[in-house]
Amino acid sequence: MNGVEAFLLGRALMKIGEQAMPQPKSGPTGSVRSVVVVLGDVVSHPGTTVGEIAARTGLPQSQVSTSVARLEQAGSVDTEPDPADRRRRLIRPAAEPSARVAEVRATTIDDALAAALAGPGGTPPDPETVRQVTEALDLLARTLTPSVTAR
Repeated sequence: MNGVEAFLLGRALMKIGEQAMPQPKSGPTGSVRSVVVVLGDVVSHPGTTVGEIAARTGLPQSQVSTSVARLEQAGSVDTEPDPADRRRRLIRPAAEPSARVAEVRATTIDDALAAALAGPGGTPPDPETVRQVTEALDLLARTLTPSVTAR
């Protein structure tokens, strides 16, 4: 595999993950990519600020702010004023996962993966291929995924 193939595989896996993500029952919907990136950064750097997240992730500060607001509304993060600078807010993972977090963590990629592996005309994928790909994805997740997404 070369770098281009790895990049394209990563994009395909992101699409499968996004398709598997349940939409919130209320509140804003849309792409979850930046929200997941921001949450991962907050878990790795508790007590961080929007500006620090933007610097580490390369996301625009406005996109980080929007993601933090969505995460706070979903009960995934808590914010508090920064004692050193009351204009800033410190962001931490929520002490207790919300119902939304539990819903997202409980949702599998099975249907989205089956759709991605479907044959011509949407024919169901070969069950052995699904099993092999699932095993490969489990190995990749255990080996390459940062601890922020630990189950």
